Amino acid sequence: MIDAQRLTKRYGEKTAVDGLDFAVKPGTVTGFLGPNGAGKSTTMRMIVGLDAPTSGSVTVNGRPYARHEAPLQEVGALLEAKSIHPGRSAYNHLRALALTHGIPRRRVDEVIELAGLGSVAKKRAGAFSLGMGQRLGIAAALLGDPQTVMLDEPVNGLDPEGVLWIRNLLKALADEGRTVFVSSHLMSEMAATSELCLTDLLP
Repeated sequence: MIDAQRLTKRYGEKTAVDGLDFAVKPGTVTGFLGPNGAGKSTTMRMIVGLDAPTSGSVTVNGRPYARHEAPLQEVGALLEAKSIHPGRSAYNHLRALALTHGIPRRRVDEVIELAGLGSVAKKRAGAFSLGMGQRLGIAAALLGDPQTVMLDEPVNGLDPEGVLWIRNLLKALADEGRTVFVSSHLMSEMAATSELCLTDLLP
C-alpha cells in the first residue's frame, strides 16, 4: 500500500506537487492520470526517496521507502526506462541488480522470460528501441518480486502487442494481491488498464 499525506514538493517558487492526499491499495491497478508536467513523476520520485518532500509524507507498506531493509524486494519501480549503462547487456544489467540486492540468478531468467526479452537478453541495452527499453525497465522493477509495483508511463514506445502485454501483466499482478500504481497522460489507456483512476489530483 502507498499512502501519501499532504505531499508537497516545491522547487524555488514553483510548486510541482501541492498537498496531495491519496492511498493506493493492494489488489487493484490504480491509475495516476495527468498531463505532462503535472507532477506525476515528481510524486513517484518522492515515493521511492529520490526527491525529498518539501512537506507532507509518503509511506510504502507502512514505512518510508528508505527504511525498508530490502527496498527492491519491497517496491519495484520504473521511472526512467533508459537509465541503464548502454554498453551492458540486458542480462548483465539485471544480474548486477540481482547481485547487489541478494536476489538469486534464477529470478533474472524468470523476469527476462516474463518481459519477452529472451531473444535480446545478451544484446547491448544501448541499442534497444524505446519499447525494448521499457520492457527491460519493467523486468528490473519486477526483479525483487515486490509487493508494490510502480510504473511511470509504462506503455511509452510499446507496439500494440506490447500494450496488450503490459495491460495483462498489470492486471495479473493486481490479481495476486499486489499494489499496482501506474501513471499516464493518456486517459484512454488508463481507462483500459485501471480499475480506479486518480484524476485532478495535481495542478
